[in-house]
Amino acid sequence: MKATSTRATMASKITLEEVARLAGVSTSTVSRHLNGTHFVADEKAAAIEQSIQRLNYRPNLVARGLARGRTLTVGVLTQEIVSSFFNEAMRGVEDGLIGHEYDAIFASTHWESDDEAKRLASMEGRRVDGLILIHPGIDDATLDRHAQTVPMVVVGRKVNSRFVHSLAFDHGVGAQLAMEHLLELGHRRIAYIGGPTGRADADQRFTAYRAALQSAGISFDPRLVAPGNYVEAGGLSAMTLLLDRGLPFSAVFCANDDSAYGAMLALHRRQLRVPDDVSVVGFDDVAHSAYCVPPLTSVRQPLRELGREAANAVVALIDGRKPPRGPMARLELVVRESTRALPAQQGKASPAVPRKKPAARRPS
Repeated sequence: MKATSTRATMASKITLEEVARLAGVSTSTVSRHLNGTHFVADEKAAAIEQSIQRLNYRPNLVARGLARGRTLTVGVLTQEIVSSFFNEAMRGVEDGLIGHEYDAIFASTHWESDDEAKRLASMEGRRVDGLILIHPGIDDATLDRHAQTVPMVVVGRKVNSRFVHSLAFDHGVGAQLAMEHLLELGHRRIAYIGGPTGRADADQRFTAYRAALQSAGISFDPRLVAPGNYVEAGGLSAMTLLLDRGLPFSAVFCANDDSAYGAMLALHRRQLRVPDDVSVVGFDDVAHSAYCVPPLTSVRQPLRELGREAANAVVALIDGRKPPRGPMARLELVVRESTRALPAQQGKASPAVPRKKPAARRPS
């Protein structure tokens, strides 16, 4: 332990001048090579790299950033750091920033608009070089104003601003995939657990739910809709509300996977089986959905890919380049064990009602 500490201390004391002396070049040449601000001949660059390795030199990233007028940080605002959805996207951001010298500063806003505004101001106060906002609730005009000061990428929604780089899927297409799957399985009474009110993605999914019913010739019943908030507790409350209304339904489409987990717990507590009594479909296909019981049928968003693309885009904006626009991965339905086809005689409805608990046996 002591030897390791000594080596680390020695490495931290190695100066740029020593690297330059060993490489046989000037200090300014070493600086240009490390900062990447000017071209350095291949043979000199190779000599510098060899000297860095021999001396175990570790550049002072703070000093390097200041020399370039940067902090080498990217602020990342999410709604819930503990959420499976946001966790996948954040891992993608971290993956994308590797090799770019930038570190991410993460903050969550818990679906509170006031918190979003405060966190955004805090990030700017830290002088981050760029911002990545994952599913923000902040209005377009405010985002546009901030993006004129700090390079900004928004993930999960299209922002009407020429200064904001948006990365988003058509959530309506994903919801349509989920509904078509349930309809093809013979379900006609399909409940819906929504997302936070006023969120663009939640609105698109709900609109697609209604459109799918209409296309199938099924009347929309608002009593089969319950509000959710994209978290497990919200899904639990929403499904409890649906069951308490006493209306029959054979399937439920949840606006995200976390809501579906809560909904399945509510069904379990009412002694209803998934999918025997109620089929359940989620949206996002986060990692846990393949391992819950039963494994959840869900619309897959390539969240990690989206995070990586956001990281590459914000670095490009920081460098004054136009972000690359490769082909966006498509949404797809992943069918697992939480859905099943209805028997022909149950085509119209399967009442989702609690099963009676068996009477307890008296000890003989």
